[in-house]
Amino acid sequence: MHRSRVILLVAALVTVGLLTGARDILRDALTDLRFAVLSRPATGSIAVVAMDARSIEAIGVWPWSRRLHAALIGRLEQFGATDIVFDIDFSSRSAPAEDAAFAAALRQAEGSVVLPTFKQPTASHGYQGPDRVTMPLRQFRDIAWPAVVTVPVEADGRVRRYLYQDHMDGLTVPTVGAYLGGPTAGRDDAFWIDFGIAATTVPVISYIDVLANAETAAAQLAGKKVIIGGTAIELGDRFTVPNGRVIPGVLLQAIAGESILQGRALTMSGPVVATLGLLGLAGLVSLLWGRVSAPALGGVVIGLALAIEAGALLVQATWPIIVDTALVQIALAGLLAALVMSELDLRGLLGRIADLRFQKVTMSLGDGLICTDQAGVITLCNPSAATLFGCAPDDLVGQPFAAVCPERRTATAIEPFALGELSPEAVHRAAREPIELVGRRRDGETFPIEGVLSAWQGTDGWQFGLVLRDVSVQRREAERIRYLAEHDTLTGLVNRQVLHARLADATAAALASGRQVALLIIDLDKFKQVNDTLGHRHGDALLCAVADRLASFVATPDFVARVSGDEFAVVLIGDTVAARATALMEHIASSFAATPLLVCEREMRINVSVGGACAPADAASPEELLANADLALYRAKTAGRGCSVRFEPSFRAEFDQRLELEQGLARALLHDEFELFYQPQIDLATGALAGAEALIRWWHPRRGLLTPGAFMPVANASSVSDAISLWVLRRACRQAAAWSDAGHPIRIGVNLSPSQLLFGDLAATVADVLATTGLSPSRLELEVTEDILIADDEAAARTFGQIRQLGVQIAFDDFGTGYGSLSYLKKFAPDRLKIDKSFVHELTIGTDDAAIVRSTIGLGKQLGLSVIAEGIEHTDTVGLLRSMGCDEGQGYLFGAPMRAATFEQTFFVAPRTDVGRGGRADAA
Repeated sequence: MHRSRVILLVAALVTVGLLTGARDILRDALTDLRFAVLSRPATGSIAVVAMDARSIEAIGVWPWSRRLHAALIGRLEQFGATDIVFDIDFSSRSAPAEDAAFAAALRQAEGSVVLPTFKQPTASHGYQGPDRVTMPLRQFRDIAWPAVVTVPVEADGRVRRYLYQDHMDGLTVPTVGAYLGGPTAGRDDAFWIDFGIAATTVPVISYIDVLANAETAAAQLAGKKVIIGGTAIELGDRFTVPNGRVIPGVLLQAIAGESILQGRALTMSGPVVATLGLLGLAGLVSLLWGRVSAPALGGVVIGLALAIEAGALLVQATWPIIVDTALVQIALAGLLAALVMSELDLRGLLGRIADLRFQKVTMSLGDGLICTDQAGVITLCNPSAATLFGCAPDDLVGQPFAAVCPERRTATAIEPFALGELSPEAVHRAAREPIELVGRRRDGETFPIEGVLSAWQGTDGWQFGLVLRDVSVQRREAERIRYLAEHDTLTGLVNRQVLHARLADATAAALASGRQVALLIIDLDKFKQVNDTLGHRHGDALLCAVADRLASFVATPDFVARVSGDEFAVVLIGDTVAARATALMEHIASSFAATPLLVCEREMRINVSVGGACAPADAASPEELLANADLALYRAKTAGRGCSVRFEPSFRAEFDQRLELEQGLARALLHDEFELFYQPQIDLATGALAGAEALIRWWHPRRGLLTPGAFMPVANASSVSDAISLWVLRRACRQAAAWSDAGHPIRIGVNLSPSQLLFGDLAATVADVLATTGLSPSRLELEVTEDILIADDEAAARTFGQIRQLGVQIAFDDFGTGYGSLSYLKKFAPDRLKIDKSFVHELTIGTDDAAIVRSTIGLGKQLGLSVIAEGIEHTDTVGLLRSMGCDEGQGYLFGAPMRAATFEQTFFVAPRTDVGRGGRADAA
């Protein structure tokens, strides 16, 4: 280590010692040590009269009477004491007689008594206030001398220094020690007490002995200065002094007085001595460092430290001076430390320790670690890295890094990788962000590696370190997660999210390049029945078979996606997409219709509906393309099973009209634009009124009166279906109840909607309506069509069973038009059959319609059901139906659907108030 660095190190240590207070701690420790060595006796001129435990026990009361102190003064005067000093507080009053006795004793002493004055801190609300001066009572201080007993305490809790005098209330008052020690020429500074004076050599006489043992006390106190104070532990007046001793305050005052009396009021050497010592030490370093061997110089330093302390001890023993050697000793300690560091080659030692630690850490790392030189040649390899590449560590050392990691993978490509050719910017970037390398094992297998690169300047140029980790598993997991995020787990087709993304890209490219994109959406017809009848395993297998067949119809860049449960999509990209799309739509529909699928080792035939749209011909955005293809699919499904429909602009207009109609229905419900019309049902045998069917009408604000065919198909498929159906049921029951209350009890027929049966509790709703309207259950007949039953016949059977338990009748409407009517007769057991008007409208003898009607009536009779024929418009039809045994008839022959008021006037003779829609003009 160069001498300039040594001087800097020593200067730094000295500065730290000054700033942290270490110098003061060392100075006090060295001074205390000297006190322990330089012990000397007291002169004996100052004696202590101790208020000790024996005196307290002998007197027996506390506090003591001031008559005792007065008696003590008399005895001390009698014994020839030259000065009497009290270290007892006389600032508060006692009994007047006792204070008077003590004052008389003070006068008798004629000014030889000293009473204490002291400062004590005050506090207010947690804050330190100014010191408060406490003095003897005025009647005492006018006839006695004051002296300060306050003792300054150092930061470490010990007493080391003492004042000659202090200022109190504008007066300069000597301290007790100065009074005991003799004249001090009005000095206003502080001195260091010489604690080398042995406290055990100060004469101490018990208070009770002075009062009781006159002869012994007189011999000990004659001609002495006497200080009276407490030494008993319970009085608490005790101080900590150097070398860990605790002494009473009165004894501390006596030692302070002895220090002055013996000329041992110590002073501390100033900064000049310390500065000269440090300069001398700097000169010693300049002279000897590097020229003298380390052991010799170490001996010089240690010897010099001992010599300095010996000299300081000699000075303190001879003169009242404390030599402050702390800074010099700190400097010598720093010099010795520098010598040790230089001798041990600390930098080299730390470097070797760091290397050993680095080797230990790297060899135990779970990740691979490789270090190379500037040329990229491997200089170090831990076992994990060797295992990573399938070889031993020694096989890698000395090899170029490119032999095990020849390439780097970027976001767009795989490119060669060479450490020695990296720019500083690339190195810094790689240190912040992991890089992906292509590793090569000994057998030639390649695998992905994630590496973190660091670089540092070594003695031979740049050195590189790479922490390597095999991320093959993570990459496979990432690929799997990405696959799961982009593909349908059941069929393996891309999912809806990928469809949207690819469709957006393809549409944008088509619009930019003039190419075309077609989107076909395929939906399986009646797929729910497969799940319900064969189970979900067959349903899943069917979906996979459909996916495979659709995938066989297309080739890249075209693709197939699964959109939802039983809905698929095909995207076609190219120049002749429109023609290909039309042909493929027809081919898909015909293929599924003609060729069965092999599902769970059995052949299964299923129809599909296909809707398609093209861009840019049918749409200008992917969202519009999806919407238009969905519209085309909707048209295909409404057209029948197994159909394919290409989007046409008119579909959008129709859809907008449908949407407008749905919004109008919601508004109509709020504004009471609906009204019930009633069509009579006549007993064909008697011609009497048997009942009426409630039929909804809509008074449209712009289009006038609308019949159910104009809006109910839309209503049944909208969100207001339940609300409209409930309105019809309540209004019809309320009207029937009003007629019944007026003496015209007839049956009222109400048509059910699909939503009432599929969603909600229909039986509970019917019961609630009957209860609120007061209509007898036997007067209500619910008419149900076959399409409602097909959706969930088991649930429908349970619901109708609950309704029939209420006493409500069930009628099959439009009977004969569905393929499952006969099976439903057995399962649901209705009360009435309504023959569809398509069989009755032109009914004549000998026709097919007549045969069907006759068979239906006969079947109803066999099952005990009432039969009503709809659509009767001719009197001949009535006679024919009556001859066939038909019970009731309904049609324009008997009356068109009419408003409630008109119905009353027509069939009840006496007109009634229209409870369904009061005040509106009649309409047929």
